[in-house]
Amino acid sequence: MKYKNTFQKGSVRVMIFKEGSTWFGVALEFNIVETGDDPREVMVLLDEAIRGYLHSGRKASLRPVVLNQKPDPEYEKMWNALEARRTLPPQFKVHSFGERSLAVA
Repeated sequence: MKYKNTFQKGSVRVMIFKEGSTWFGVALEFNIVETGDDPREVMVLLDEAIRGYLHSGRKASLRPVVLNQKPDPEYEKMWNALEARRTLPPQFKVHSFGERSLAVA
């Protein structure tokens, strides 16, 4: 089976958004969610979580399936709305969204 993401290359979709008083950072293909009080803090926490996830996966020689998980339907729906430039419900405030490269540095 060929995977979109491998430990050598690929990308992960990320979103930083606020719901209520909490900021969330999500890495969709990894099903990683970080929370915090500030979007910049959440961006740093999410970046560290992604790096740790990749490092642990490489070290344990895990199969690429861990890099190609099915995202939570709620986050997938939100991503699709953002990509189509549709308005999200008013309880969400989006700071940023995009793809992050998994290229080995």
